[in-house]
Amino acid sequence: MSRRSAPLLLAAGSIASGVLAYVLFALVTRGLGASAAAPVSVLWTVWALAAAAFTFPLQHWITRCVTAGRAGDVRGSAGRVAAVVVAAALASGALAWVFRDRLFHRDDAWFPALVVLVVLGSAAVGVLRGSLAGRGRMGAVAASLVAENAVRCLLVAVLLLAQVHDPVAHGLCLVAGSLIALWPGAWRFDEAGAGRGGSLSFLGGAATGQLLAQGVLTGGAVVLALLGGSPAEITAVFATLALFRAPYMVVLGTLPQVTHRMTGLVEAGDLRTLRLLAGRLAVLGAAVVALGAVIGGTAGPALVRAVFGDTVEIGHGDAGVIATGCALALVNVVLMVAALALDRPGRVAGAWGLAVVAGAVVLLPTTWLLPVERVAFAFVTAEVAATVLLTVAASSVLRAGRTTA
Repeated sequence: MSRRSAPLLLAAGSIASGVLAYVLFALVTRGLGASAAAPVSVLWTVWALAAAAFTFPLQHWITRCVTAGRAGDVRGSAGRVAAVVVAAALASGALAWVFRDRLFHRDDAWFPALVVLVVLGSAAVGVLRGSLAGRGRMGAVAASLVAENAVRCLLVAVLLLAQVHDPVAHGLCLVAGSLIALWPGAWRFDEAGAGRGGSLSFLGGAATGQLLAQGVLTGGAVVLALLGGSPAEITAVFATLALFRAPYMVVLGTLPQVTHRMTGLVEAGDLRTLRLLAGRLAVLGAAVVALGAVIGGTAGPALVRAVFGDTVEIGHGDAGVIATGCALALVNVVLMVAALALDRPGRVAGAWGLAVVAGAVVLLPTTWLLPVERVAFAFVTAEVAATVLLTVAASSVLRAGRTTA
């Protein structure tokens, strides 16, 4: 596959996957109603966070290792990485059990158990896509993007046709998408290039940064639940975030190719091309943010109702703020990949840590902001802070003329 066609194919696969994701959640909200769909909304948010903590870092790390001829580092670190994933899955399930009433509005163990499975499945998908991307198999990566949500859509459609409206059954459909990780041959890594080490350190920084980033981007529904928002408000915030995250999801699908390309530039020390790409990103990013703010503040509520049903309602102001934050998130994920390709996972984690603090300040109790407004303004504040800090992290390395730690 040519270098030019690979991004187009990945973008097409990402768009198809995104459309299927919206079809999936639209089916769930329309089939169950906004209130009954609330626990599935929260589980979906957990899936997004698990993808941030494991899918993206594992995909990025494995792609870098295989592209640079260090597949042996992946094989040598497999046991330690697997132990971390299992421990994190069990810890997540335990926390979900403790807060099950507030998060899922039910007292049984089903959704905490689904949380464990979602975390394990997200890590497996990261290994799959990292392996495929590192070997340059971008067509297979694109196919995996589509297959994951296609499986979920198919299963949810079958449930609704069978008149099954149990939220647990629909949550199991979300988990089932991870079965695409059982891709033939994707889990085999040879011993070539072993010895560099530092895998857990890199993964720790990358996972922390991406987890915080996705927490900011997709955690609005969970935060609103913890602030005491109603089930209908929780679903509305989740649906609005999901709608305006569409461009982000397209870019996210092309990241394997971006990682593959930038790793090659870094290994070659091609700072000139990296700086040129940075300039283009700045111009494009400004245009994307402006467009997102305008569309969200004008047509946002109508678009949300059209996609997710008349029971899902959001105000014009909240929709505009959320859309602006989602546009900034699109810029930030590319900045983050650039910083990671320059081997700066610690700076990525630090940037997002400070951004979360900035957003958390807005969440402090006030008398003039409703819970939904607090969540929306906290979201955009954190994204603005992250844009500034990630730009500084990446540009400082390029100005210094260094591409290795």
